[in-house]
Amino acid sequence: MGSRLDALNQWVLEVARLTRPAAIHWCDGSDTENAQLVAQMEADGTLIRLNEETHPNSWLHRSHPDDVARVEHLTFVCTSEREDAGPNNHWMAPADAHAKMDALFDGCMRGRTMYVIPYCMGPIDSPLSRCGVEITDSPYVVANMRVMTRMGAAALARIEREGSFIKGLHSIGELDPNRRFIVHFPEELTIKSFGSGYGGNALLGKKCHALRIASHQARSEGWLAEHMLILGIENPQGETHYIAAAFPSACGKTNLAMLIPPEGYREDGWKVWTIGDDICWMRPGPDGRLYAINPEAGFFGVAPGTSINSNPNALETIAHDTIFTNVAVTADNQPWWEGLNHGQPVIDWRGNDYDFSKGTPAAHPNSRFTVSARQCPSYSHKAEDAQGVPISAIVFGGRRASLVPLVFEARDWTHGVLVGAAMGSETTAAATGAVGVMRRDPMAMKPFCGYNFADYFGHWLSFDKPGAQLPKVFHVNWFRKGDDGKFLWPGFGDNLRVLEWMIKRVEGKAGAVETPIGNLPKEADLNLDGVRLSDEARAKLFGFDADGWRNEFASIGEFLREYGPRMPEALHAEQQRIAGALGA
Repeated sequence: MGSRLDALNQWVLEVARLTRPAAIHWCDGSDTENAQLVAQMEADGTLIRLNEETHPNSWLHRSHPDDVARVEHLTFVCTSEREDAGPNNHWMAPADAHAKMDALFDGCMRGRTMYVIPYCMGPIDSPLSRCGVEITDSPYVVANMRVMTRMGAAALARIEREGSFIKGLHSIGELDPNRRFIVHFPEELTIKSFGSGYGGNALLGKKCHALRIASHQARSEGWLAEHMLILGIENPQGETHYIAAAFPSACGKTNLAMLIPPEGYREDGWKVWTIGDDICWMRPGPDGRLYAINPEAGFFGVAPGTSINSNPNALETIAHDTIFTNVAVTADNQPWWEGLNHGQPVIDWRGNDYDFSKGTPAAHPNSRFTVSARQCPSYSHKAEDAQGVPISAIVFGGRRASLVPLVFEARDWTHGVLVGAAMGSETTAAATGAVGVMRRDPMAMKPFCGYNFADYFGHWLSFDKPGAQLPKVFHVNWFRKGDDGKFLWPGFGDNLRVLEWMIKRVEGKAGAVETPIGNLPKEADLNLDGVRLSDEARAKLFGFDADGWRNEFASIGEFLREYGPRMPEALHAEQQRIAGALGA
């Protein structure tokens, strides 16, 4: 191997000396290698083959019952200066963190194979892509990384050409929750993860590299690494607009990314194209517009709630060649989860006989599927475009049962950054902790931003410069509830009605009502053909509650002040401008 791989070879040897594996395997990503790994995991029970007739080439993996979600309280960002990590991250001094982690890694791979996984986040030939190498002792991680990244020989060749890569070291350890840490060193472009086999903690290309480390890289290199889906909307004239949208986990990102237009729209010729469902890397192009790639090659989606009604495209995507994690199974060995419209679970996600009388879920609420994006019926070949796709609109949204209307448009870029920064959502099962609590989740990046949020907002603001053709910014809330506790908006495919209004706003073809919180559509501005809305729904989805927003903006002001003097003055000024307008 050439001299540009010396640093990689040296690091692999150092890790092997520390972890003392029985064997070292360099992953090439080939079909043969994958078949051998799968056979090995079937033999030891790591993977259980599912019904070959209904779900060919698909497997079930059961993780340890204490290892089923991201662990934000055990996730650290280790910068030399504590203030650089910010109050949005748990911090540890880098030297202390390395010492703590290396003590855990000491001898941890005895009797195991150490896998070296070269991978590329993004199309292999894209200038926007970035490479990494994950070292792990988990064949399950290898199998998932093969689906989620461009993994193997081509990635290694790019690493050799560029001579740079993100280092990720992972071991499942003993899966002891008291010996579990996910630690990031942004200044060293290094990740160390110990004690978890769960997706976001173990597939280091995903949240660890593509968001926490990449957000830090993006700041120094002048781009954005964001927790956003990317979808294309093609109108009947054949023109496609691309939208990037940020929602906290389990708030319908995958459903929106794979949206199927309502019947009337389909008949008129509207199409929706899926570029990505979770992560978006954007940078300014020569024409001043933001261009985006999806750095991932697959979907690591939440299974519960995925059904023929909510997301037929996802259901079709996962009909074959899929790894399911922590779902239940039926008597004929098909995967099953809550919200699926057919079948009955007989074995729960822990592998026990399922007892309906207990009222507990058969599948874990955060159970997952890992599948290649190319299997999606709405997958766009533009996802492989080396230059990325131009973004017309950026959308923020969360789960808000009250106050927040169906959609509003930010006045300008600065207002849009404040809308993203102030975004709130009720918590879901994707992270450990209480569910249904309202928390601020700026840009849906609270668990994922690799540096101080105040600096991150400043970085967002920096894109507004002469010559920039920035996307319009919107905020949506599909989750507004009525007095009876039921959702007021039908959601799913009907969300296209809202996206159509956004595109028309981008093109200057739709009206809006100016309010202090932004521009709201009038009911007549949306195509509501075939949608039945109650009077309460109309009032709450398109209305604006000044008293409620006065309280909200007071709370937003407090939130911004938590970040101290680093918070950009422009955001304080914008918050005060709107608070003033609300008070008038």
